[in-house]
Amino acid sequence: MQRPLRLVVMAGLALVIFYFLQDALFNDDNYIKPLLKEREEKDLSFRSRTNSPFDAAGRRAFTNLVYYELNLDYRVNAKVEELARQDTLLMPLTNGSYEPYLRYGTATFELEGGEHKLMLYRKLSGENEELFVPFTDKTNGFETYGGGRFMDVPFEEGDKSVVLDFNRAYSPFCAFNPDYVCPLPPKENRLAISVPAGEKTYEAPE
Repeated sequence: MQRPLRLVVMAGLALVIFYFLQDALFNDDNYIKPLLKEREEKDLSFRSRTNSPFDAAGRRAFTNLVYYELNLDYRVNAKVEELARQDTLLMPLTNGSYEPYLRYGTATFELEGGEHKLMLYRKLSGENEELFVPFTDKTNGFETYGGGRFMDVPFEEGDKSVVLDFNRAYSPFCAFNPDYVCPLPPKENRLAISVPAGEKTYEAPE
């Protein structure tokens, strides 16, 4: 076999192996089942007395949260650029007050045919194993909560990339009960596209 032909065959085999591994990575056991389990456990917590945004009547009426159909196109790899100066942002809250968050860096990613950026924040209290990503998109106020949604992104210091899994985007507690106080996504995290993934607007049964 001539060398160029051998290289073509090897490249073809590598491509087949890549697609096989990609399918294995996102099969039911590795991605879909754990995600569905998370959603099931969240429904259970919303029915409990201690971990629910609902009052007693709301818990009794609650059945389940509603989601977009799971779509792996909305699980994206993003390049992390750590800010040279990680300043503190006073993020506005729904009651008119503010809460401090550290502006850690930006996440740059491709979605819907374009490049987008989201600011990654670090909470100043508690554990820092995840970065906080509040964001808005064009579904807000129509199919999703009007105040935006959140993502908690696994992260280790020094990582050059993160996975933004919009299938795990969730609504804050104030979407279910106005008595709760929640952060409002800053202007720098307003996406100019629709992100039909993750949690949708919850409508209480009548």
